[in-house]
Amino acid sequence: MATWNSRGLRGSTLEELINQTIAHYRDHGLALIQKVPTPITPINIDKNTRHITLAYFDQKSTVDYLGVVQGIPVCFDAKECASDTFPLANIHEHQVAFMTDYERQQGVSFLLLYYSSRQEFYYMPYTEMMEFWNRMKMGGRKSFLISELDPAYFLDVKNDAVLPILEGLQKDLDARDM
Repeated sequence: MATWNSRGLRGSTLEELINQTIAHYRDHGLALIQKVPTPITPINIDKNTRHITLAYFDQKSTVDYLGVVQGIPVCFDAKECASDTFPLANIHEHQVAFMTDYERQQGVSFLLLYYSSRQEFYYMPYTEMMEFWNRMKMGGRKSFLISELDPAYFLDVKNDAVLPILEGLQKDLDARDM
């Protein structure tokens, strides 16, 4: 399993690292991926700063990111976990439904998981996510263990602090072609 020195992530969030990565991919002509904003309705706005101080979500969002990688439509959600057990409650039914529909339209869906206690990143292909999801739906575990994951999909973050999402995507595509 891949590990990396967290110095580069100090003070950052998983979302910021992903945003840096997708900016890098865009700048190098490798991919165009955007963060999907969560629609909200403001309730209170501070008149002095014009900041929203209270709001509610308009609707359930789909996934965190949508885009295209060299002609391949992709969508993914980013999840963080502090322990070696990932609760499937962190993945919402409407997200699974969206990813399933996306796959039916020949898109590629996946999760990016960050195990913060281990400082490890994992690219979870849609098929693997669905194995755990279906196991839960059939009355099995409502979580999965890090030890159940395929070691080939752990991502090795390089010194430039770019998350190698495209390496995970390539492995996913190669597995689909088998």
